[in-house]
Amino acid sequence: MTRARIKKEILLVLAITFGASGLRSLLRLIDDLLSPVALNDQAVSLTTPQATSVWLDLGLQLVSAGVLFSWGGLALYLLSGDGVRIGHIRWNDLGWGAGLAALIGLPGLIFYATAVHLGLSKQVIPTTLDSPWWEVPILLLWSGANAFGEEIVVVFWLLTRLRGLGWSVPAMIIVSSLLRGSYHLYQGVSAGFGNIIMGVVFAWFYHRTGKVWPLVIAHFLIDAVAFVGYTALGGNLSWLGL
Repeated sequence: MTRARIKKEILLVLAITFGASGLRSLLRLIDDLLSPVALNDQAVSLTTPQATSVWLDLGLQLVSAGVLFSWGGLALYLLSGDGVRIGHIRWNDLGWGAGLAALIGLPGLIFYATAVHLGLSKQVIPTTLDSPWWEVPILLLWSGANAFGEEIVVVFWLLTRLRGLGWSVPAMIIVSSLLRGSYHLYQGVSAGFGNIIMGVVFAWFYHRTGKVWPLVIAHFLIDAVAFVGYTALGGNLSWLGL
């Protein structure tokens, strides 16, 4: 693939996926900062009902999660045209994924709680869904969709394409991590910085190992624990001091 074609592909894919999400999040953050209400007195829910009808809500949740899976699928399809394959999940990927989840997840909770108290983050409510019989499966599906879409596009595909342009490793890691941070800005300033750190760790891991499945697994575990754990606690964040 020529350099010109790679550049066009990067612009197009980011324009319809996480690049647009990053710009939208930045604009939302600016609006939130201009609000007379302090940032840490504002709240944002990551997964909300999308319809009053239970069945329509379920359908919309499935479609929305499917969009993220399709973004990852698009990236894989484009890479396959150049013979780049993701490979199969191996048993040791599970161990690496669990380790990365612990490395990122536990400090992340402390970082988030501190940021809220310092006024750098909104109060993040993992879910406001209220359909007990399908809530947990849908939250797990969302966890998988977020993990697959983000890690395939933001790490596997983007780093592969930037490598094709001859970018240096530090430059690729910086761009990938900044992109990850950008589309989390709607949660607050600290969410952007926190996800940049996560992006650096994940991109560096992929560069060193060539493995992307551990990143997908780690991301899934982090989101699943946040979503399902919040539900299990009945929406109580007091254990974080909030």
